[in-house]
Amino acid sequence: MNRESLPLDRRLRQEILFARERVYRFGQPTPLERIDLPGGLEVWVKREDLCAVKSYKWRGACNRMAVLSKEEAARGVVTASAGNHAQGIALAARTLGLRARIHMPRSTPRVKQSAVRQHGGEFVEIRLSGDSYDEAVHAARADEAGTGATYVHAYDDLLVMAGQGTLADEVVLSGHGPFDAAFLQIGGGGMAAGVSTWLKTYWPGIELVGVEGTGQASMKAAFDAGNPVSLEQVDLFCDGTAVRQAGELPFQLLRETLDRIETVTNAEVSHAIRALWESLRCVSEPSGALGLAAVLKHREALAGKKVLVVVSGSNIDFLQLGLIARSQGASSQSSRTLRVRIPERPGAMLHLLDSAFEGIDLIDFQYGKTDEAEAWPVFTLAADDPAVLAAVPGKLDEGGFPWEDLTGALDVDFRTIPLRGDLLSHPAFLRLDFYERAGALHDFLARRIDGNANLCYFNYRQSGERIGRALIGLDFPSSYEREALLMTIPSHGEGYRLCEPVDEATRQRLVGR
Repeated sequence: MNRESLPLDRRLRQEILFARERVYRFGQPTPLERIDLPGGLEVWVKREDLCAVKSYKWRGACNRMAVLSKEEAARGVVTASAGNHAQGIALAARTLGLRARIHMPRSTPRVKQSAVRQHGGEFVEIRLSGDSYDEAVHAARADEAGTGATYVHAYDDLLVMAGQGTLADEVVLSGHGPFDAAFLQIGGGGMAAGVSTWLKTYWPGIELVGVEGTGQASMKAAFDAGNPVSLEQVDLFCDGTAVRQAGELPFQLLRETLDRIETVTNAEVSHAIRALWESLRCVSEPSGALGLAAVLKHREALAGKKVLVVVSGSNIDFLQLGLIARSQGASSQSSRTLRVRIPERPGAMLHLLDSAFEGIDLIDFQYGKTDEAEAWPVFTLAADDPAVLAAVPGKLDEGGFPWEDLTGALDVDFRTIPLRGDLLSHPAFLRLDFYERAGALHDFLARRIDGNANLCYFNYRQSGERIGRALIGLDFPSSYEREALLMTIPSHGEGYRLCEPVDEATRQRLVGR
């Protein structure tokens, strides 16, 4: 029987076997490592982040390019990629000694552009085309039509899917199976299709779950519609899986192999990235942590099971690491952001801390004076036990403090802290470091801010260091009292250290005069 006449799943299985003979010319197998999560959950992590290009994508690109005819190789290769597929193409181009043009969105992180040049050298040309992956694809297809180069698709290609399937072959051959479930991230669907087909072949009873980000669920949309459809908008946080339309071939395969598709939020992905760092010292790119994010989301239901996830890559921009680390989702604690009304008078903030926030970890504090009579400071609170956070609103109600929940609010996230300078008399601003321990802020307010001083500004968030940096403003009824504090406040005290008083130019910018 001609291979082309076989059903798609059988053809893919055959091609995965053939891929065994090709891909290891370009790279080596990656390890499978175990992490144990609370509740008896055993998770095995396929570390595709440890390969030469820091992503599984080399497998499919190299497998496809290894079978190019002499005529095709002479015409060269063209493709579109947001970064990881491009590195696989670059690796294969250099190894095979053929030319490749890679169209990448102009927004592609520099770390991925640099890696492509490193792996491809003189054999690769990068062309920045458009602002999205889809626009890069359009440019690459026009290049194909105009030059006759061979287009190598990032996921909608049987040989590419077969190459990705070799990572599942390594899992099967590892001896650590069988697995009760596997959670596989989906962008265009190529990796999930190859891996799920191979795992189902050897472990028919395995539960296979596809995982997508909530703002980029193109395969879920395809399942709902009965065929691949184009999303109007695509969230780019998980840039490696930010695909507007799922692949046709992956769709045909995944609708037969997957038990269901899960979606996870960016916050849940950030939490999974932290879990990988704390357990394996693995720095995953956001799309690489999608599978574990879904596992953590359903941890209780998976208790006692052996689960497989794939860290599909670690090509993350260094600046994005900072964004993820600062996000509430990356915290190991439960958190909640509340805006609380207190009287605008000395001692009111200390009373709030004593009566409602005792035993709570304060990880973010934003406040600027905007009214003569009342203040609305914004606190992000954290606790290991979610029940502790759940009890805070009741304490606020008992204390007579009106409040509202601002968890996830845009203005809080962007730290837009208003301050009316016309309401201040004689303000002083201090740059302080608070030691990250319970009660440090309370001790400072109780022991150093007394008399008629009134808190008029506070900008603080937890940094993950042993100290938390804060810019605070205090308003005094007279310049004498202000100067007295500035001259007498110790540079080090219980729970804090004074970095420096804010210079006059900064003070004027803060108060708007």
